[in-house]
Amino acid sequence: MVNDTISDMLTRIRNANLVKSQNVFLPLTRISQQLCQILQKEGFIHSYQITPSGIMIRLKYIGREKKPCITNLRRISKPGLRIYTNYKEIPLILNGMGIVILSTPKGLMTDRDARNKKLGGEILCSLW
Repeated sequence: MVNDTISDMLTRIRNANLVKSQNVFLPLTRISQQLCQILQKEGFIHSYQITPSGIMIRLKYIGREKKPCITNLRRISKPGLRIYTNYKEIPLILNGMGIVILSTPKGLMTDRDARNKKLGGEILCSLW
């Protein structure tokens, strides 16, 4: 049993990128499904498919040397220390080149969407 499903998901993606694996299998949760939707919309993964036993993510690589699109994943808010912010203080990652994923009252969204909708919330993770 996994207590922190977001950290588990990020670790599985990070490990798959290190060994240049094409596919990652995740347990099916609503949060991981919403995170996959954001990652696909932002262009960090090719696609994801929901199966009866979980989620299959197809990772994205660039060039012949198979350089991963996701170079770094970092969990910010953890179960032991939650980090909340308002929309004015959402951090920029690499001057806007990376994204921060927030959990807002309107659901999970990127930092750009949260600033446009003037919503704050819990900072889940950052990736670039």
